[in-house]
Amino acid sequence: MSAIDQRWFHRRGALARDGWESVVDESRPGWRHTGIRVAQLESGDVLDLSDTRVERIVVPLAGSFTVMHTEGSTTETTRLDGRASVFDGPTDVLYLSSAATAVLTGEGRVAVATSPTSEVRPTRYIPAAETPVELRGAGASSRQVHNFGTPQALDAARLIVCEVITPAENWSSYPPHKHDEHVPGHESRLEEIYYFEAAPAKDADSAAVTDAAFGMFAAYSSPAGDIDINAMVRTGDIALVPYGYHGPAVAAPGYDLYYLNVMAGPDAERVWLISDDPAHAWVRDTWNGQDVDSRLPFGNEKEGPH
Repeated sequence: MSAIDQRWFHRRGALARDGWESVVDESRPGWRHTGIRVAQLESGDVLDLSDTRVERIVVPLAGSFTVMHTEGSTTETTRLDGRASVFDGPTDVLYLSSAATAVLTGEGRVAVATSPTSEVRPTRYIPAAETPVELRGAGASSRQVHNFGTPQALDAARLIVCEVITPAENWSSYPPHKHDEHVPGHESRLEEIYYFEAAPAKDADSAAVTDAAFGMFAAYSSPAGDIDINAMVRTGDIALVPYGYHGPAVAAPGYDLYYLNVMAGPDAERVWLISDDPAHAWVRDTWNGQDVDSRLPFGNEKEGPH
């Protein structure tokens, strides 16, 4: 793996710090606007989110959690009921104001998306039932998106967060696209984090081994900078995309693929605007007339707003 790959792609546990399995924040060279923390909690474990001037979204990946959060003289406790796994539909999430501190407890696996900011937006609990669910693409490019942290769904200062489920053999983050230039009305500048999980598909053979589940992910250079990721991704792996074209993310036959996307950038407007790689943009037109994959949606939710 080249030096630049090692800078932007990290295996599970390679970024462990302070009781967290993985930590990405602005202390990483070349990284400014986004962050993520991932942990596996057992009964009795406690994790502190003690910094202010950072907004956060707490996302249960598997299991349920309690967040005791304090802002000024007010302390509240929010229960996040969670889910069995990331492949079981949306989850309760909690957006924490940049003026809040918190203590996290529970059992299971949890991610915290972060972005440094001095702007203050109100803390908000978003139950699973209120998460907008989008079925995006068609045919073998069908995927399911949970848009709990997008501008249309959440009043945040900088963070844009969603999660994507790609059924076995399907492609997502496709066509490859970028968001590393400020072109008003066309493209916005956003760092992006991909946190991955993979699991045997629901109809997989009983011989399938969960730890062996994988997908593929690629990112490559644009005029804004050089990047080269071509990786087999498994649960807990993290890709950082500071610039460049990224995609596809491909679910291997027999295995479903999940990723949590965390985005933020320096532009004044909080908006997700992308430019497809011109060599592959034509692929979108091939979706016309195709049905969405019948395996979607995952979980018991109904399709929400697009």
